Amino acid sequence: MPKAKTRKSIAKRVKITARGKVLRRHPGVGHLRSSKSSKKKRHQRKDVPVYAAFAKQAKTLLAW
Repeated sequence: MPKAKTRKSIAKRVKITARGKVLRRHPGVGHLRSSKSSKKKRHQRKDVPVYAAFAKQAKTLLAW
């Protein structure tokens, strides 16, 4: 059986931690930051975990 390839589209969107959690960015961070409050921008800096069903799918796509 050939080696599984990494899906680059998902690799650019999620990150896997050392313990195996799958993290994603908050939506709405890319542009129009001047109209958002400092609190909102500060909270959006952190990555958040994805829900369990998608985490399993993402790991498969990443050949992890």
